[in-house]
Amino acid sequence: MRKIASLLAALTLGLGLQLSAFAQSIAPDALVKNVTDDVIAIVRQDKAIQSGDTRKAVELVETKVLPYFDFAHMTRLAVGKDWRQANAEQKSALTHEFKTLLVRTYSNALTQYRNQQIDFKPLRAKPEDTDVLVRTEVRQPGAKPVQIDYNLDKQGDSWKVYDVLVAGVSLVTNYRDSFGQEVRAGGIDGLIKSLKDKNQQLDTTVSAKK
Repeated sequence: MRKIASLLAALTLGLGLQLSAFAQSIAPDALVKNVTDDVIAIVRQDKAIQSGDTRKAVELVETKVLPYFDFAHMTRLAVGKDWRQANAEQKSALTHEFKTLLVRTYSNALTQYRNQQIDFKPLRAKPEDTDVLVRTEVRQPGAKPVQIDYNLDKQGDSWKVYDVLVAGVSLVTNYRDSFGQEVRAGGIDGLIKSLKDKNQQLDTTVSAKK
């Protein structure tokens, strides 16, 4: 489930491009659609990413996607009630490591793109809303369509993603149980160490593929 969720999220959450000024005035659903189309176009044309070059996929995510994610909000959701135990330094470390984990996961998923079709649903929101849900459906040959929803909130004049729901299940809070177990076993520092170890393993795997 998580692997599928990561793949689909990566395909649809290409919230980058050189759109800083444009993104301030565009509706959230239109923003997601426009940038998704462009990111997918990049992946389709990039033979290195298609061949499994995760390093290049990481570069794509870091330059095109990161500015449109609220990783602090995402980390708070993932850690849940245990977030209150963390001091400022620990919160910063958790956010950094969780961001790194998601970037590596999304980047690996981009290398697995195989012409999935993404349909965008009408936005159900009022003009004054500052927290919206952008709904999409991902269709794959030989498989049932999968509903993918994106929570975005408005920060100033721009929109940022803070969660992804796959068939109604939050991708971010899907980590909460395992994070809670890590905190119970080793405290906040134990969770930070666990995330660091996972990221190091992912880096080692990527290096081995080169």
